[in-house]
Amino acid sequence: MPCENNCQFHNALSEHLPELILDKITELNTRIELLTQRTTRDKLLVYFSLISTRNLSKTFELPLSLTDLADYLNVDRSAMMRELKLLKEDGLVDKIGNRIILLYE
Repeated sequence: MPCENNCQFHNALSEHLPELILDKITELNTRIELLTQRTTRDKLLVYFSLISTRNLSKTFELPLSLTDLADYLNVDRSAMMRELKLLKEDGLVDKIGNRIILLYE
């Protein structure tokens, strides 16, 4: 129901609310997909795939610090760092600072 004063704020809110809700649902579904992965490796690979798809590039900057990424993926930071090293050794990714390059198809 429109505001009695037909104010600009309520008009903008009613226009953008469905989009905001959809964005939040998408974000939460993505988080669920990540957290349901069993291993740290799988969580990292799915996360990298999602970021790569979002950026339309196999090379991207991590939007989070490594500590924040470990928290986001709900994994131990040292275990995640070890897995990143193994992914690099296996030729699946290259990591230079905060830049990730996906080497797999």
